[in-house]
Amino acid sequence: MTLDDDTPALRLFALLELIASKDTFVSLQSLDEETDLPKPTLHRMLGQLEGAGLVIREADGRHYGVGTRTRRFAEDLLLNSTQHGARHAVLGALVNELGESGNITALSGNEVVYLDRVETSEPLRFHLHAGSRVPVHCSASGKMILSQMSPAQRAKLLAHSPLPRYTPNTVVDLVELEGQLGAVREAGYAVDDQEFLPGLVCVAVLVPSGSGRSNLCVAVQAPSLRLPSESAPDLLPALRRAASAIAEIEDEGATTVNAGEAAP
Repeated sequence: MTLDDDTPALRLFALLELIASKDTFVSLQSLDEETDLPKPTLHRMLGQLEGAGLVIREADGRHYGVGTRTRRFAEDLLLNSTQHGARHAVLGALVNELGESGNITALSGNEVVYLDRVETSEPLRFHLHAGSRVPVHCSASGKMILSQMSPAQRAKLLAHSPLPRYTPNTVVDLVELEGQLGAVREAGYAVDDQEFLPGLVCVAVLVPSGSGRSNLCVAVQAPSLRLPSESAPDLLPALRRAASAIAEIEDEGATTVNAGEAAP
């Protein structure tokens, strides 16, 4: 590809888009080959993005990935997008149908962030809110998203620090977690059986994505007294209907953006 946008700012943004489209750190050599930019120009642009906190470099100085500022920007877009109201309505209908609290979640770094949350009216419930973060290795949404990655990608995300143990049920061994994620991938849903908070069970499914890999989940949470983990499959029809509805909303939003870009 070539970064042929009209202004320097848009060319910087196009380079940031290219880096963000990769699911691993991207080498300087591959960026040089993909952009057809002169190396001094590419170095200067990368330096500007790094100085602004939009990209970061690995220790070897030759591989780049998105920085914290870019991740926060992406989270804000998802939290405050024009599709938020429509997604919230779908989530509210799911909570009304199942009678338990529901979340829409996405992966951010090595955590899962709640993009939206609707609480059940039941008096016994766990109070969380949009913007809350939970660990990726012991949350249903986190395991669902991890199950799509290759073992090498998961290792890069998880292997550099010990996995915290939050309850006796938390899986902290990477080999054991790999086996669990294989089962999640085959089943098409994930369960957090009191792995993050004692007494809390959560069931999550992916929101389908036309690009193949999804970074959105829809999930339902309840006290284990009302939702024993073996009852998780009973929730799947409603969860998958909600996930499909959210996918349609996301697709409509993308179509609107593309139509706007194509307009003269």
